[in-house]
Amino acid sequence: MAASRMLRAVAPYLKPFSRNFSSAEIRTVTLIPGDGIGPEISASVQQIFKAANVPIAWDVVDVTPVKGPDSRLHIPQKAIDSVNKHGVGLKGPLMTPIGKGHQSLNLALRKEFHLYANVRPCKSLEGYRTLYNNVDLVTIRENTEGEYSGIEHEIVSGVVQSIKLITERASRRVAEFAFKYAKDNNRHRVTAVHKANIMRMSDGLFLKCCREAAEQNPEITFDEMYLDTTCLKVVEDPNRFDVLVMPNLYGDIMSDLCAGLIGGLGVTPSGNIGENGAIFESVHGTAPDIAGHDKANPTALLLSGVMMLRYMNLNSHADMIEKATFATIKEGKALTGDLGGTAKCSEYTNEICSKIS
Repeated sequence: MAASRMLRAVAPYLKPFSRNFSSAEIRTVTLIPGDGIGPEISASVQQIFKAANVPIAWDVVDVTPVKGPDSRLHIPQKAIDSVNKHGVGLKGPLMTPIGKGHQSLNLALRKEFHLYANVRPCKSLEGYRTLYNNVDLVTIRENTEGEYSGIEHEIVSGVVQSIKLITERASRRVAEFAFKYAKDNNRHRVTAVHKANIMRMSDGLFLKCCREAAEQNPEITFDEMYLDTTCLKVVEDPNRFDVLVMPNLYGDIMSDLCAGLIGGLGVTPSGNIGENGAIFESVHGTAPDIAGHDKANPTALLLSGVMMLRYMNLNSHADMIEKATFATIKEGKALTGDLGGTAKCSEYTNEICSKIS
């Protein structure tokens, strides 16, 4: 199976632009460097894109929350305007304080721009050994509701209620996306992951929408599986799966589990797709302990950038960067510490640039 299948584009499904671009036209992309190691790995991606002569200009924005008239923290308007204007963005890792009443900025961005489908391809990388071989699956996660709707309150002291919101519109939208993605990327099976045996109404509605989408796409094999069973079966044999589609929380769990099969979040790309645009991102942490030490691994953000290029129909540039990245990992001469080497981030970046042709 060709290595390039790892990051087949979501471009055939949704195009963020309302007009065609000439091959020579420069396209502007919003860049959110992020926190911790974010600025370092963002600089690495920019350097590699420049070496590949990618026709992109970067609009770099900060998403540090600002206090609004309602005294609540919000995404800066400049960042919102940038993504709305350009329709596509690349984002490094963002830090969210735990247990302090702060909303996740990652969640806020997805809600702000209605990025309803999270797509994470997980494919084994030649030269980077893990316990599993030939992994090649994709998780598709509903991105806007479920347990992450943020609807919770304290009923009485010591008793908190959190509401899981599932709607037919959102469930149908992501189910249809999953089948369309499968067809456009030469995938043959879609598995709906759920717990409708327990949450009969909420997960039952999600499963109903998946079944209806399956009826409309008979050329794609469809099956359904409980979340706990899926976790077990993926660990036993990930090669039995192709495309997994699921509600928000389950997708958060399963996508990280699947990333572990190929070496972790540091090598796993991610894209958040909406009706009018997309934001591609690294989903690993900010690693503040190594920030500024030239030790960070930019692979996840770089491969997310490759997804972004294919979304923008810049396929030749995407292929060039992907080929150079895979060749560098396979060769193993200049890998960062988490990839099993001793190279600095800058050395790994330079090695990829040297292989671009």
